Amino acid sequence: MKRIACVFPGQGSQEVGMGKAMYEAYPAVKQLFDEADEALGYSLTRLMFEGPAEELTKTENAQPALLLNSIAIQRVLQQEGVAPAMTAGHSLGEYSALVSAGALDPMEAVQLVHVRGKLMEEAYPTGMGTMAAVLGLSQEEIEEVLRDFDGELAVDLANINCPGQIVISGTKEGVDKASDQLSEAGAKRVLPLNVSGPFHSRLMKSASDDFADHLSETKIYDAKVPVYANVTASPVTSAEEIEKLLVEQLYSPVRFQQILEAFVEEDVDAIVEVGQGKVLSGLVRKVKRRMKTFSVQDPESLQAFIDWYKEES
Repeated sequence: MKRIACVFPGQGSQEVGMGKAMYEAYPAVKQLFDEADEALGYSLTRLMFEGPAEELTKTENAQPALLLNSIAIQRVLQQEGVAPAMTAGHSLGEYSALVSAGALDPMEAVQLVHVRGKLMEEAYPTGMGTMAAVLGLSQEEIEEVLRDFDGELAVDLANINCPGQIVISGTKEGVDKASDQLSEAGAKRVLPLNVSGPFHSRLMKSASDDFADHLSETKIYDAKVPVYANVTASPVTSAEEIEKLLVEQLYSPVRFQQILEAFVEEDVDAIVEVGQGKVLSGLVRKVKRRMKTFSVQDPESLQAFIDWYKEES
């Protein structure tokens, strides 16, 4: 049997219409979507299928929508006999990875990330914090520029995505000033991101404290397969360790490049992106150009992957 790693997308991949084709094609997907609507007390399904986009993009809606879409597709893969050797997710996607690994109950996870989204929105005044993608500089070069950014100019590394693509996060004033200095230091481009807050920075510490209370009330199980944590880029299976790292994840950088490098070292036959979009598949190719990738997000792409997975080696 082929050896695969599954990765799950995070916030930013949401799109109106997501999940609709899978919902109409597979009873297991419809069942999960219906259960999620009941658990949340509103029709997330309608919001995903019909929008409006600005409502779906709100953190408190985008997070459960992306998670629900990913875990529903993963449910179908599971029914087809697909068993990943390891999993990981990008930021929010880590929750999908944990559901896939049996560490979180699907409906508890949907409710949990809905709360997580609200806390992240409320953690810092709207418009006062932001993020930007820095292209063409190394982690060390960016850290050198950010060394003195503190207080009202606080800026941190947020996402280490792939060689030459790192996201910074912090106060609006700090990110604006850092962007200018990073351009002067040789960055090819510094692109402001359309986000509502300074995620994965020290400014999220208050949200993490509140979130820890909610997380302590959620049943977390030992993972059945290793989940590579955003905070450490290392495999974790212990329920206690998972809980600790999910709290830290809110204010720590996402070490996705290191996770992908670890997967390559584990000699997997393919890395499979489960959920909306192809962002993570693109990052895989930046880390290891020849790595086989699949993006499974609708019945056609799912069947193409299943055909490959089940063919004789």
